[in-house]
Amino acid sequence: MLADVLRFLICPHCGSSLAAAGGSLRCAGGHVFDVARHGYVSLLPPGGPVAGGDTAAMVAARQSFLAAGHLGQAAAELARSAARANANVTGAACIADVGAGTGHYLATVLDQLPGRAGLALDASRFALRRAARAHPRIGAVACDAWRALPVADGSAAVILNVFAPRNGAEFRRILAPAGQLLVITPTSAHLAELVQALGLLTVDSQKEQRLARTLEAYFIRTGQHDITSTAALSHQDMLAAVTMGPSAWRAGPAGRLARIRALAEPLNVTLSVRLYCYRRSGG
Repeated sequence: MLADVLRFLICPHCGSSLAAAGGSLRCAGGHVFDVARHGYVSLLPPGGPVAGGDTAAMVAARQSFLAAGHLGQAAAELARSAARANANVTGAACIADVGAGTGHYLATVLDQLPGRAGLALDASRFALRRAARAHPRIGAVACDAWRALPVADGSAAVILNVFAPRNGAEFRRILAPAGQLLVITPTSAHLAELVQALGLLTVDSQKEQRLARTLEAYFIRTGQHDITSTAALSHQDMLAAVTMGPSAWRAGPAGRLARIRALAEPLNVTLSVRLYCYRRSGG
């Protein structure tokens, strides 16, 4: 619920703390933000357009694929890493998931951390509707990951970033001094069988270098390891896997489904991600 994370939020206009006022959040400067009936609040910054994030179809596909447990191994390892990282932080702090999507990964982490609240940050209202209901201790907030986050300095014991944009400067600002940033990205083997058969977008060969450039000025990498498994996917699973990712923007649903139906069912597909652990540089 938003009440669980209210102490960690700040006004995107003036940076003041926020307080609940009926069905809204209000700062001392008089800025007011209405809480949507779905349980999330929009704290998008002023000035300039903000991309709307994942579509309703993409979010529904992701919900279906994750609920089936296909990436359960990655979620479990993320939760274990978050529990270890959280042990280093005392006092009031949250688990912040930047690009939280449906809140699936954040909910898995919170199940291992009964003393923490979770802050789900995303640009997609369709994702936030689901994230707000994903766990009793999740507060969901609309924001722009590329700009100043509406989160107070040093508020996060752990930051999660799973298949999502990375803002190194803001991540460092909101992370507690003893906290950790946990990043998950796909490897070149992820969904390889579908990539080859359906002509999906491939993982950028320079992804590792781009990740380093984004974060190395603010963080020190303390570890990394790959998490790889194989799943027997139905045609419906395959459609969800394609629809929930960046390849969803390339072809219409009818075209995707026709090509998927030509594949074997079930089809053994590789699921491969890399988990990176970071601490703040400079103490």
